Amino acid sequence: MGNVRPTYIKRVAIELVKQYPERFTDDFQHNKKAVSELTDVSTIMMRNRIAGYVTRYRQHYEA
Repeated sequence: MGNVRPTYIKRVAIELVKQYPERFTDDFQHNKKAVSELTDVSTIMMRNRIAGYVTRYRQHYEA
């Protein structure tokens, strides 16, 4: 079984990937920095969850 993520994390992550496809890669550390630059998330945990979903999204759905 995989992780269940809230819809708002998925929505923000997919929207970021669609708007800035060249800014994100399959590397979590790189995506963390990109999410910090492109959004104004309030907590580090939220940033990490969004970056983690972006990483998984890039690995599985756009491979």
